[in-house]
Amino acid sequence: MSNPILNENRFSPQERILDGEPMTVSGTVNKVLMLFACLIAGAGISLYSLFTNPSIVPALLIGGSILGFLLVLVTCFNIKIAKYTAAPYALMEGLVLGAFSAFFEAQWHGIVLQAILATFAVLFVMLMLYKARAIRYTEKFQAVLMTSMFSILAIYLIQIIASFFGRGIPLIWEAGAVGIGFSLFVVVIAAMSLIQDFFFIESASQNMLSKDYEWYGAMGLMITLVWLYTEILRLLAKLNSRN
Repeated sequence: MSNPILNENRFSPQERILDGEPMTVSGTVNKVLMLFACLIAGAGISLYSLFTNPSIVPALLIGGSILGFLLVLVTCFNIKIAKYTAAPYALMEGLVLGAFSAFFEAQWHGIVLQAILATFAVLFVMLMLYKARAIRYTEKFQAVLMTSMFSILAIYLIQIIASFFGRGIPLIWEAGAVGIGFSLFVVVIAAMSLIQDFFFIESASQNMLSKDYEWYGAMGLMITLVWLYTEILRLLAKLNSRN
């Protein structure tokens, strides 16, 4: 789901560093690369288990989802521990994405590679638009983004609760026009969330916050990229199922 930890309200002028090295954009990028390595390692473990001991894959999927969520939750309340929680979070997400991706790849060969390429393409385009100031992170942008993200979250929660009773929200999970339209909307909101992440990282570095914020910013960006990838994968699955 969406990135719950990055916005400009997460730090104040009092948190500017007084001694030592401050946070930098390049330092945050390095942390992101480290988290990608952890995510790939987790996905590798999940895929290896899928071929050698498939019976444990459901446990990896459920356990990774729960632990990943808990790590994000505790980090929201204590920024300083991001340097300890970011890597385990990425590893847990890798466990989940490995099994999740294998499920889709088994049905539509090549769909995972398409989703990965599309995710990085969106990341590059949004970064270029942000650097060119073609899209600006304003209060109005933030308000619309937050409203959209919470609306999507509410729909997901309703679906989860309804599934316990054998029910579900009609149409939006199907491969029809409504379902594809909903997935496109979620992908767009996930892409727009990258602008919030870029703004946070840039603003935090300009405010000379401590090095701890590099891990915090990297973790937040990773959360958004994972969300974007899963939504693109779902969208491609809907499109492929129509063929």
